[in-house]
Amino acid sequence: MKKKKRSTSSSASASLALAIALTVTASAKQSLETNFRTTGAAVTAAFEPQRQVIQASSAVIYDGLKEIAYGTIITADGYIFTKASEVEDIKKIDIRVDKESYKDAKVVMTDPRWDVALLKIDAIGLTPIVFAPDSELARGTWVIVNGVTSRTNRRVMAGIISADAREIPPEGGTVLGVTLKETKKGLSIEEVSKDSGAEKAGMKKGEILITIAGKPVKEIAALGSIIGEMKVGTSVKVTILRDGKELELDVELFARGDLFREPSRNDQMSGDFSNRRSGFPRIIQHDIYAAGSRTMGGPVLDLEGRAVGMNIARANRAETFAIPVEELRELAEGMVKQARK
Repeated sequence: MKKKKRSTSSSASASLALAIALTVTASAKQSLETNFRTTGAAVTAAFEPQRQVIQASSAVIYDGLKEIAYGTIITADGYIFTKASEVEDIKKIDIRVDKESYKDAKVVMTDPRWDVALLKIDAIGLTPIVFAPDSELARGTWVIVNGVTSRTNRRVMAGIISADAREIPPEGGTVLGVTLKETKKGLSIEEVSKDSGAEKAGMKKGEILITIAGKPVKEIAALGSIIGEMKVGTSVKVTILRDGKELELDVELFARGDLFREPSRNDQMSGDFSNRRSGFPRIIQHDIYAAGSRTMGGPVLDLEGRAVGMNIARANRAETFAIPVEELRELAEGMVKQARK
């Protein structure tokens, strides 16, 4: 009788079972030996097939010699996804894929709703990530992501899906990033917040806000009701009065909690977390602690080495958010198609 070939899934399950068995063997001790800990050789060896996927189909993004984010390979000719807010102010972006370095990557376009940037490097023959059919993952499902990496070798961390897929509303609501005062002339801009959409659009102290999204605004409450229903990352048209002349600007909306952050006790205990961690249309969540803010943009794999999502925000010490594969695939297809025009 012809022997059946073992599937990738079966091999991954067997490797995982071996790692668990090794861990159980050491469980009688008060403290696990280094070899059996989450980052130990006996455990990480169980995820070597997935590590090879991470090695070939993810990227490490640099600002000089400093790692600032990870990336997900979308096409063989050098289109790469990453977290937009981690690269938006970087003048010179370098990228490493596998063991190859690529200089002067270009930010082709961004999608502020998802905080995604599409980068392009001069490359051929890359290994694009393989998308899983869907992100319908039960809580407790194993997933694998980039861990802390060496200069040339990717490392992985394993964990589980820890919550149901859901929307993450903007923390504190959406804001322009200005402090306003009601006057006889209209809404006077008293202060423009640093790094806000208002500052980036060129709004200045002393100007008068006349309309937003085509609607006149004379009261702060009216402004709040208009932008309160809008999504983070939305670009809204604003008319201001500057030196007696009306000027129309496009202003990106931010989440109040991301822009005016007052760290909570949980934040202080969490250590590293992303500057933007709210206002996402839908996310899946996992519990992998090593996925700090500098590892956002990398793929989230299932045990078969397929991408079920892409890390987009480190929320706190126990929660990392990822864009589900359905939305990730749609973003990739749409942005690459537009970039190729």
